[in-house]
Amino acid sequence: MSLKAAFIFLAPQADPSKHQADIQTPEVTLLVRGVQNYQEAVSLAKQLVTEGVQALELCGGFGNIGTAKIVEAVEHKIPVGTVRFDCHPGLGGKSGDDLFLT
Repeated sequence: MSLKAAFIFLAPQADPSKHQADIQTPEVTLLVRGVQNYQEAVSLAKQLVTEGVQALELCGGFGNIGTAKIVEAVEHKIPVGTVRFDCHPGLGGKSGDDLFLT
């Protein structure tokens, strides 16, 4: 059985239709997609579930609240994991929670 997984990363001006990669191994298909904020990530996560993704990992830019938003968006249908940074170097030393929640 093959695993279809996805990794979502946060980056300024990222567009998931352009900033993406698909990696295929004999046992795993990994979809890598960039988004610029939590709103895009929520929409993308829902879409990925409908495309058959079985596991989702989030970059370290997602804070606790951002991660919770993704878990809620996928309705606990698939596992969601995160890489953890309290202060992400690619987001000016801040968490996505600091940047995307207003």
